[in-house]
Amino acid sequence: MSTIYQLKKSVLFLSLALLSTQYVLAEDALNLNDVQNTQSLFNPESSTTSSTTNSSVTTNTTEQQLPTIVVSANQDQTLSAGQISKKSQVGILGDKDDMDIPFSITSYTSKYIADQQATSVADVLRSEPSVRSVFSKGGIGEYFNIRGLYTQSHELAWNGLFGLLPHNRVPTEFLERVDVFKGTSALLNGMSIGGAVGGVINVVPKRATSEDITRLTTTYKSDSTFGVHIDVGRRFGQDGQFGVRVNALKSYGDTALDGQEENRYLGSAAFDYKGKKFRASLDLYDINEKLDGGQPLMVSFATSVVPKAPDSKLNHQPGSYSHTKTRGAIAHVEYDFAPEWTAFVSAGTKRQNGVGVIANNALGNAAQPNGDYMAVSRMNANKTNVDAGELGVRGKFNTGAIKHNVVISANLLDQDTQMGLVMGTPWASNIYRPTRPALNAARPTYLPKTSDTTLTSFAVADTLSTMDEKYQLTLGIRHQNVKSQSYSILTGLPSSPYYDESAVTPMVGFVVKPWDNSLSLYANYIEGLSQGDTITDPTNPLIAEKTLKPYKSKQYEVGTKWDMGKFKNTLSIYQITKNSLAQDANRNYSESEQRNRGIEWTTAGEIIENVRLLGGVSYLEAEWKKTAGGVMDGNDVKGIPHWQSNLGLEWDVQQLEGLTLTANTTYTGSLYANDTNTQKIPDWFVLDLGGRYATNIAKHNVVFRGGVDNVLDKKHWAGVWNGYVGVGGDPRTYKLSMQIDF
Repeated sequence: MSTIYQLKKSVLFLSLALLSTQYVLAEDALNLNDVQNTQSLFNPESSTTSSTTNSSVTTNTTEQQLPTIVVSANQDQTLSAGQISKKSQVGILGDKDDMDIPFSITSYTSKYIADQQATSVADVLRSEPSVRSVFSKGGIGEYFNIRGLYTQSHELAWNGLFGLLPHNRVPTEFLERVDVFKGTSALLNGMSIGGAVGGVINVVPKRATSEDITRLTTTYKSDSTFGVHIDVGRRFGQDGQFGVRVNALKSYGDTALDGQEENRYLGSAAFDYKGKKFRASLDLYDINEKLDGGQPLMVSFATSVVPKAPDSKLNHQPGSYSHTKTRGAIAHVEYDFAPEWTAFVSAGTKRQNGVGVIANNALGNAAQPNGDYMAVSRMNANKTNVDAGELGVRGKFNTGAIKHNVVISANLLDQDTQMGLVMGTPWASNIYRPTRPALNAARPTYLPKTSDTTLTSFAVADTLSTMDEKYQLTLGIRHQNVKSQSYSILTGLPSSPYYDESAVTPMVGFVVKPWDNSLSLYANYIEGLSQGDTITDPTNPLIAEKTLKPYKSKQYEVGTKWDMGKFKNTLSIYQITKNSLAQDANRNYSESEQRNRGIEWTTAGEIIENVRLLGGVSYLEAEWKKTAGGVMDGNDVKGIPHWQSNLGLEWDVQQLEGLTLTANTTYTGSLYANDTNTQKIPDWFVLDLGGRYATNIAKHNVVFRGGVDNVLDKKHWAGVWNGYVGVGGDPRTYKLSMQIDF
């Protein structure tokens, strides 16, 4: 696809939204005095918080008063002192109260992000028992598994729309909320570019709130990384119908990995308009991230004896680097063309360039029990272009005693990628005493096209409810079409047959609330659709040999949600089955079936006065079925532990108002590094401690935050990616920040 064609298509997407704006803006301007609240994604009043610390709201503070800094539009819509939202974005169903959603979902607010001093989505998910980060800390890539199924960073959704976020790491400074939807979601969101079926991570960008925001945050993280973040939000117009939110970040310094430097910046601008009948938003962002001087290690093992994990501070390739630059623009408009009926359209485009050791960290092969392995020198450069759009209509009507909430939508996602790869000569090294030769892989100069994918779909869903929504039934169906062509990274020629496949994926969800809104019983059956897996060269997982056709996945789930006002629990039992690729002892792949059965408990809120609990526990059996010759039937899927736990406590110290102490624990059970289950990785436990203090200095609200991650300085192996195992976590890391509102 030519550059000119890509440019024309991008302009067409954005023009569609902007032309819609011009068409109705004149009519809507006549009704500025009648501006009403709305639960639209870009309405600041529907945002859980304007982000930061303790739980009550104080105005007109004086120097003698200890302030509270959160400005919450609707405090009864949050838990855990404003850190967890009770409302979530559920794809085409829009924003819904969690008790009305027939799925398990947790939504982390900007207050939680700030309190955790989280700088990426992976940091935000530290309280999620169903999610684990796959790659080593200190690399530029962040991949996850959700319910034991992998999802990549570029499969995150932006207000329900895929493909518009960076491929490698998503920063948090411009985000208002991170929704973690657990389970298959093809009907709700459509098919993601990689076809992830374990869950969806959806991000909601910041919007200007009814309160002016001028916030400066300075940060420090060991070894010596310093950062400055500015967040400014204003509303304009007679009734505040126009809003602007601007975020700017600069972070630079030495990381915890010996010899590595981080240099990243973010600039984003969010514009929105909310009127009586018409609402619109436009988001622009520019993200640049650089890691120079080294990458953390990911290595495969030669025998069934797995060596002990090395110190995560060790730099195995001190001359390597990773640089990425991503720019995006997303527009959204809504128009109420009749009472209870709204038409909507979204359109976005993303352009990303990268060079260096991108996403996969420093690779090594065949580590021996004594730590000896063969290091791999390779560099790549890549370009990714994505255009995505959605249009549809939502409406409500009644048939007798039955209320209907209907949505009809169609979406399109087009992505093409280019990548050049240069492999150097391997050399002998050791995971405990790495050798430091000069890297002999040069930056690629030839970037052939490696893939071209177009996803289109059409969906219809109806939520039927009765008896004041005590009983709710959601029915939906989506027709999805996948067109895909892969190309050889070495020659640029097609590496597998072009396919043009389609499938229909249904969904049924049921909610019963026997006692008001305090208890919700739910069940769902939903099918997913995934682009076919890629079979790679056993000696080099970066070289694709064959891409399989798309396939369906199936999820059954039952659960209950118990909301006590200040405290909430969710218990879910589920099964997901999908076709996948099992890898035998010779590292050859064969088509098989993966079956995941699990139970999850998540919790958030105040367990006793001034003490809050956040996190949960999950148990999962991820097994292989229908493997070649039945040889690996019943084996654990590599990289997936049975037990995972994330539990955190917060204590508001009454003896010193404004002081909160925190402790977070993460436990991951033992897992296998291969599908033949001969290489076992030990379980691991990490403890993080921290605190924050909210006060008032010279009539300015100020929050001091501090923390120590991995207090016990535990060394462990982390997740598994394509047969490679990463060195786990940060070493003991100190972090500080000061936030001040002007």
